[in-house]
Amino acid sequence: MASISPKSGVSEEATKEIESSAEEAPAASAASGEVNNNIRSNMDSDLDQLTDNALKVLEKRYLIRDENGVVTEKPEDMFKRVAHNIAEAERNYSRNAKVDEWADRFYSLMTSLKFLPNSPTLMNAGRDLQQLSACFVLPVEDSIDSIFEAIKHTALIHKSGGGTGFSFSRIRPHNDVVKTTKGVSSGPISFMTVFDTATETIKQGGTRRGANMGILRVDHPDIMEFIQCKHDNDKINNFNISVAVTDAFMDAVKKDGDYELVNPHTGKVVDKKNAREVFDRIVDSAWRNGEPGVVFIDRINELNPTPNVGLIESTNPCGEQPLLPYESCNLGSLNLELFVREHEGKTQIEWDDLGETVHTAVRFLDDVIDMNNYPIEKISEMTRSNRKIGLGIMGWANMLIRMGIPYDSEEALELADELMAFIQKEGRSASMELAKERGIFPNFAGSIYDTKLDIKLRNATITTIAPTGTISIIGNTSSGVEPLFAVTFVRNVMDNDKLVEVNPVFKKYAIQRGFYSEELMEKIAERGTVEGMEEVPEDVQAIFRTAHDITPEWHVRMQAAFQKYTDNAVSKTVNFPKSATRQDVSNVYWQAFDTGCKGITVYRNGSREGQVLSTGKTDTEVSGETAQGELAEVINMIKPRPRPATVWGSTRKVETSCGSLYVTINRDEKGLFEIFSQMGKTGGCAASQLEAISRLISLALRSGVEIESILKQLRGIRCPSPLVGRGGMVLSCPDALAKAVEAEVKGKRPDIIKEETTLDNFAEGGGSGSAPDGVKNMVGVCPDCGNAMVSVGGCQECVDPSCGYSKCG
Repeated sequence: MASISPKSGVSEEATKEIESSAEEAPAASAASGEVNNNIRSNMDSDLDQLTDNALKVLEKRYLIRDENGVVTEKPEDMFKRVAHNIAEAERNYSRNAKVDEWADRFYSLMTSLKFLPNSPTLMNAGRDLQQLSACFVLPVEDSIDSIFEAIKHTALIHKSGGGTGFSFSRIRPHNDVVKTTKGVSSGPISFMTVFDTATETIKQGGTRRGANMGILRVDHPDIMEFIQCKHDNDKINNFNISVAVTDAFMDAVKKDGDYELVNPHTGKVVDKKNAREVFDRIVDSAWRNGEPGVVFIDRINELNPTPNVGLIESTNPCGEQPLLPYESCNLGSLNLELFVREHEGKTQIEWDDLGETVHTAVRFLDDVIDMNNYPIEKISEMTRSNRKIGLGIMGWANMLIRMGIPYDSEEALELADELMAFIQKEGRSASMELAKERGIFPNFAGSIYDTKLDIKLRNATITTIAPTGTISIIGNTSSGVEPLFAVTFVRNVMDNDKLVEVNPVFKKYAIQRGFYSEELMEKIAERGTVEGMEEVPEDVQAIFRTAHDITPEWHVRMQAAFQKYTDNAVSKTVNFPKSATRQDVSNVYWQAFDTGCKGITVYRNGSREGQVLSTGKTDTEVSGETAQGELAEVINMIKPRPRPATVWGSTRKVETSCGSLYVTINRDEKGLFEIFSQMGKTGGCAASQLEAISRLISLALRSGVEIESILKQLRGIRCPSPLVGRGGMVLSCPDALAKAVEAEVKGKRPDIIKEETTLDNFAEGGGSGSAPDGVKNMVGVCPDCGNAMVSVGGCQECVDPSCGYSKCG
């Protein structure tokens, strides 16, 4: 391994090569969706397995850039930087520490893609920031000082690339008297909006955006307001929310009895509520838009490894990491797919290789604790006292596919049980070895390992199953323990055209079995599943089942199987079809509670894709049930018509004060269809704003908005420098767009422009802000590339693997 500076992690040879090529390097190749050829051509042969999508994500989000935005690091440099920096922790425990040897082992661990640490470690190790943890929990006490101290700490954590969890259960309810001011409390939900606004302001250096978890106990007096606080999808959008449900509450629901609401400020019972009424409200809200989730707080504390230190009140943003106040955890994931081998015609797991990788990964994560630059001293103290790590997995769905095992099968559950038991056993063995070498974690006395299990560990927790977001793209595998979200799907590219993406394992199967064709791949993308397709063999259908082919009951069974041998928790989304009823959601909540899960997150397909247009009984067909005693909420989705293979049009040149504006206007058989615009060779804000306006015009056209209504909004918008040209005065670029479209319209027959349009004319598919073909669990639009966001592992991720955006990193 080349000589590496502990701080930068970049070899002298690499530095010289970077410096020599920096002048010619493109400033933002990732932004254009193209891989920097310099990176691919000069890349270490150890990293040949990195896909183009992986390189795009690395270049866009992980590799070091200079002040001009030019990438000055190659993938191998990043891994060397991280490996050597983390190995420096070895010096803390031995005068003769073999730092270079461990740096080599950590480098091989990551470049093999068998293990990858969480994003902050890849981004920040060996750099000035040096903040390496993904998960934090902060306390929020019942005072203005505490609340705004927590907001300040949140800003520091988000700026460093971490996500935060809070319990707002200590804040007194709204309208409670504040004795010091003789006023009344505004309650926890109002303060959540302050945290939300602060999060919106912090952009985390353009690499990770702020993510929060907000939790309220079910026995808090404001629980009903909390349950419904995200019914309006444009509020508190930087939070996932969950209700901390107690065993006593669940027992009261079973008995259809009342339970007590307690004012946290006084500790006194202030009211009683019918438990089933509150439970039904939770279910109804989750059915509507996927929130709140539920955490079983008593079960979490029953398994709290350090009850001697305190009670757990909250989790990280995706719910898989319960933490004490001021505690953090660093995560990493094993790529299960890479431990599957063909041997004598049989596919099997290489257990020895997996065990050795677990041991190296545990040492790596323990070293991260020592090398971490914590944003707050209290977090440093608590984290080093408990030394929690979270070793998880990704590639579970791909492993099953390679082994020919259907996801929703007893065989898969048995393998999940065996696999996670093995990882936990080897992880604890590695932690025990570290305890002998380095000492037990400082808060060991009084922990469950001291009082119940009688084993000496270096780390209070070892295993966590997190959503793997972008690191699964780098590893070219499936996310966490989720099934595939699609076998093939259509994603939008820069010119608003479509590109069919095919799961590489499925493509290999299709070619080997002789049923591959581009036409079939497009057909599958339109359907979103291979289930029931005559062109696809039945045995292939069985193993390539997507999240929406699998029933919710099987989702929960899989989560429970992994939870059985996971110290912390399992981040997983239980997907429902749009037709699912509230009772279906209720059944899953009870199943999760009864099977030992620590929490549950659900998402019903389509529940966040549209807006409420009317309330009450109508003639419109309603999916799902009508809740007893209330009118059904009818949700009509206006969706743009899909893009056909061929459209036609013309390009017009309009002079503006900013330069020549080229406007391309395309049609399909129904009329005006889409707009593209380009301002000479300009880039930056001008290009992005023009693209945004054009996309919105196209979306309106494809959704049946009258052309005159669109033009009315664009005409007359003024910029500081209007221009008088041959076609008259052009007030601004939007005004120029209006003039170009109007000129196009005037030369065409009115019946082409003013076709009658109804909602029934529009099918789901393609286009900015709509769900692409094959993507069923869309939860929003990616802020980076405009493609669909989907719910995966309790997190929201961009459907486009070359983008890599994830709300959770």
